[in-house]
Order: sequence, then structure tokens, then C-alpha cells
Amino acid sequence: MRSKFLFGFFGLTLWIFFGIQGCKVGKKYVQPELDLPETYRGDTIAYFADTISIGRIDWRTFFQDTILKDLIDSALVNNNDMRTALLNIEIADQQVRQNRANFLPSAEARIASANRQWRSRDFISAPPSKYYGDGGRELPENMYVLLSQFGTDISFSWELDIWGKIRNRQDMVVADYLETHEARKAVQTDLIARVAMGYFNLLMLDAKIEVAKRNVQLNDSTLQIIKLQYEAGEITALAIQQTESQRLLAASLVPELEQEIALQENALRVLAGEMPARIGRGNSFNELLDDANDISLGTPVEVIRNRPDIRSAELQLISANANANVQQAMRYPALTIGGTLGVNAMLPKNWFNIPGALLGGIAGDITAPIFQNRQLKTQYEIARLERDQAEIGLQQKVLEAVGEVSDAVITVGKQREQLEFAEQRVSNSALAVRNAGLLFKSGYASYLEVITAQSNALDSDLALVELRQQYLASYIDLYRSLGGGWR
Repeated sequence: MRSKFLFGFFGLTLWIFFGIQGCKVGKKYVQPELDLPETYRGDTIAYFADTISIGRIDWRTFFQDTILKDLIDSALVNNNDMRTALLNIEIADQQVRQNRANFLPSAEARIASANRQWRSRDFISAPPSKYYGDGGRELPENMYVLLSQFGTDISFSWELDIWGKIRNRQDMVVADYLETHEARKAVQTDLIARVAMGYFNLLMLDAKIEVAKRNVQLNDSTLQIIKLQYEAGEITALAIQQTESQRLLAASLVPELEQEIALQENALRVLAGEMPARIGRGNSFNELLDDANDISLGTPVEVIRNRPDIRSAELQLISANANANVQQAMRYPALTIGGTLGVNAMLPKNWFNIPGALLGGIAGDITAPIFQNRQLKTQYEIARLERDQAEIGLQQKVLEAVGEVSDAVITVGKQREQLEFAEQRVSNSALAVRNAGLLFKSGYASYLEVITAQSNALDSDLALVELRQQYLASYIDLYRSLGGGWR
């Protein structure tokens, strides 16, 4: 009779299990429509069929300066944001391993269990006669032994994943795990760009100091000539004062720039995970990176595939979709089977008496939530809305990414044009300084014309240096916005 019951129970369980397998709940993830354009606005960079996208170039190839490469290497190893991102990956990996184990039964062993209870005559139950009878004792009225058992057993419990709850939770934690990898890539991309821009700013400050010192020397020469003319009575003391003011203006730039250089070096060292210290210099502005036209931007579709932050946003959407499926499955019945095998006896001396103390049991539960103060429905609705939020977040990331690339492309192109004009302005200013000096010595120009020419030359040189740095920074921003730097 007992065997028929067990066979009937298992038969019913299997019938329910296989019957519900075709009733999976939840929605399979499908990538939403992103409505991407075919090209970027302002794309004037030449495209050749045998080239690769800028974003796919390894950063060690993209940058030419060896000192900059060493700084980036140090930052990737020692920067605290990078170290935190790597720890997040390890945490997510542990969560993936944990969820995989949810497909297996859980088991536990009770090494030893002892339970003895005493009662008195007013208790509703009588003492167990078998316990006292085995000991040859009569049944007492007060403080008699009601329960006496000593046991050791192994029990297991297994929830069958009939609605895909565990499977969807696995999809969720795997997506979270992969998202930590993309987050680490995004941190690396941003970190490389920040280090490069800081290094380029350092070179710009160096170039500015050279311009200021060169201008001081030029003003010194002019001041000596004016002093000689003043001694000869050809000009007044006002000329000396104005020329000295111009020289002091150029000279005051030197300590100001030295301060900015020291602060920039400290910031770069901290970014690289090092203590503040001086940083060496490598190549000149013209040898920092390869900005030739034999590379392409690629298409917006490619940037979607290459940018870590977009891939991270999509993985967040996948995780949110899986979580919505999990919360939906929580509203349906759950099937759990379990069992116990061990030994149990009333007296310690019979504890391991085989087969007399053997025990075994098997159980199955089908449980369904009925009324839980609307909690399950609320959790499902929230999860569904969070999935919609994640989809909007992905679309926003794509929109921002295409906009960033378009902005960077336009900036790079227009700053190239500005550089051409700035270089012409510097050449023209240098010629004006030279001609003003010659005319002044010949008596055909006043000292004011010389001072004005030198002031214009200083402004032109400084503007050219700043524009070169801005151009390099915009090119780095283009590289970053295309997803470059994580390879």
C-alpha cells in the first residue's frame, strides 16, 4: 500500500513537472529598435575600404609617446577606480557561481540530535509506556519523560524550476557579471583619455613657458636699445617704463605657468596611482599621435558594438528583463521535493542499531501564493517598469554616443582649420616684430609700435600653443567617444 502511494506521488509530480514545462512565463529579451543614422553629422574624415575604425585601434598603437604610455600603464594597474572595477568583477563572478548551484538540490546533515522532554500529570498526554516498559519502571505521574529521541540524518530539498525562475535569475546574474566587465572597460577608456589629456596639457604648459621666456629675452633686448636712446635724449622715460611693463608681463607668466605645471604633474601622478612627483617629457606636439586621414570613424552601428558604456546599458536591460520574468514566476505555484535518511532511537544505546533505528522519508510540496498583501504583484509591476526604464536608458546612451561622436568630429575638423589660421598669425606676428625692430632702429617706427608688435606676438604664440592642445584633446575625445582605449 505504501509503495503504491509513493509511485502515485512520483507519477503525479512528474506529470505536473512535464506538463508545466510548456508554460514558461516571462518575455524573451529582444534588442529594441535604436533608430541609428547611417553616418555622423560633420563626418569629413576620409574613409578607405581597407582601413579600420579609430575606436578599434589599440591605445598602445594610437599613442606615440613612450612616457605617456608608461603613465597609462601605471594608471591601469594602480588607479583606484580600476582596482575597484576589478573587484566588482570578482564579486559578480561569485554571484554567478552561487546562482548556478541553485539548479542543484540542497542537502544538510545533522551529525547528532538529542531531544528529551518532561511533563507532569496535568498535561494532556500520558507518558510513553514503551519507554518506561523497556527500562522495567512504572509510569510516574509527575516529570515523566514524554519524548526521548536521539538521531543522525541527512536531508535534501530541491525546488524544480518549472516556471524558469532559477533560469531567469541565472540570466540576470550573468548579465550583471558581464556588465561589470563592460564597466571596467568604460573606466579604462575614460582613464586613458584623462591621462592623455593631462599629459598633453603638461606639454602645452611647457610650450607656453618657452614662449614667455623667449618673449622676456626679446623685451630685454628692446629695453636695452630704448635705454640707450633715452641716454642719448632721443626719447622720454615713459618709453622705458612702458617697455619694462611689457617685459614684466611676460616674466610674470613664468612662475604662474610653473605653478600650473607642478599641479598638473601632481594630478597626473595621483591619476596613475602614484605619489606626487615630477613627470618627464617625451615627444613634441607633432609626434604625440597619428592623426592621419588613413583611418575611418566607422558607422554608428559599429560604435554601438564598440562602446563599453552602451554595451553595459544593454546588459542592464537584459538583467532587468530577466528580473521581471523572475518576479512574474514568483506569483505562480512552486514544486519542491525533499527527503530524509538516517537513524533515530528512543534510547541512546539503540542510537545506531541497524536496521532497528533506521528512518527514511520523502515529501513533496506544491505551494502557491494566494494573498500576500499585493506584495508579489507590486514587485512584478516595479520590475516591469524598471525594465522599461532600462530600455529608455539604453536609447539615451545611444543618442548621447552618436551626439558625442558628431560633436568630436566637428570639433576636430574646425580646429584643424583654426590651426592653419593660428600658424599664419604667428608667422605674421614674428615678421611684424622683426620689421618693427628694424624700423625702430632706423628711426622710422616708435617704441610703441615695437611694444605692440611684441605683445601681439606673445598673444599669437600662446594662442597657437593652446589651440594645439585643444586639437589634441578633441582628437582624444573622438577616440574615446568611438569606444577606443579598452582593447
